[in-house]
Amino acid sequence: VQLQASGGGLVQAGGSLRLSCAASGLTFSTYDMGWFRQAPGKEREFVATISWSGSSTYYADSVKGRFTISRDNAKNTVYMQMNSLKPEDTAVYYCAAGSYKGSKWLRTNYWGQGTLVTVSS
Repeated sequence: VQLQASGGGLVQAGGSLRLSCAASGLTFSTYDMGWFRQAPGKEREFVATISWSGSSTYYADSVKGRFTISRDNAKNTVYMQMNSLKPEDTAVYYCAAGSYKGSKWLRTNYWGQGTLVTVSS
């Protein structure tokens, strides 16, 4: 199983980035997908999740209204559009395949490698 994240980079505050995570080796359409992030010196935290069908999404309060998670099951890819970026969004972003229920991420079956997002002030 591989989850290949890409799209990170350096952006100024207020800018936008779009992350992608391409999956292989798993039945992508049967997994809920999530994005997590880890800032320097901090624990990894939940950012957003989308159900296997794409019909349901949930966001951390810190990104609600600025980030949008989506998926294309035909391409085995999950995306996260990040707008109005802030310096505090600086982190390594990881995608994950697993399950969530009731707005709570329950289990991670697979992690992707991270992609670094740096937001300058």
